[in-house]
Amino acid sequence: MQLLLVEDDRMIGEAVVTALQDAAYVVDWEQRLAQVALLLFKSAYDLLLLDLNLPDGDGLETLRDLRARRIDIPVIILTARDGLEARIAGLDLGADDYLEKPFAIRELLARIRAVQRRRSGLAQDLLQLGSWNINLKTHEVHGPDHQVHWTLSNREFALLRILALHPGRLHNRRQLEEAIYGTEDLIESNTIDVLIHGLRRKLGADVIRNVRGAGWFIANC
Repeated sequence: MQLLLVEDDRMIGEAVVTALQDAAYVVDWEQRLAQVALLLFKSAYDLLLLDLNLPDGDGLETLRDLRARRIDIPVIILTARDGLEARIAGLDLGADDYLEKPFAIRELLARIRAVQRRRSGLAQDLLQLGSWNINLKTHEVHGPDHQVHWTLSNREFALLRILALHPGRLHNRRQLEEAIYGTEDLIESNTIDVLIHGLRRKLGADVIRNVRGAGWFIANC
């Protein structure tokens, strides 16, 4: 899952980036509003974390512009602006959630999962995959006996999450690499194949299916 953070405070930005990466998200960090529209056009981000008080403008105007262009990316506002009117303005302009600074990293991660659940039609932090249940919070895979069978690595989990959240959708190699790795990571040509082999070994050979030369998908369960 690929996130874009727009935040000019270096201390907050570094803390959020570290926490997101530890939770198996891929995150790009931008400190100005000027490049946001271009970045969203160039990359298929799954969520925008948007500060409002940026050196080159107001994040609310950027949000207004995105929604006017029918860019439907989920948005969580992160801001020091407080008060009911500010929250109402952000939500009415199309934000999915609004979190006031200072905030706890754990709460931010919970709100990201909540937005993810709503967008995917989930009621809780569990994805069902055949006889397996994937815990989006702990990265654990539970079997039909409800015991923990596997705890996935961050990259295994990131790959399985993007496929399981979109059952039946074919993802090519580039899309999976973008969902798992940052722009500065060195990616070997067989990395995706190695991760999928590991997941199939743990969950069964038929869980992730391949269309030769085109990509991989998980069948509707």
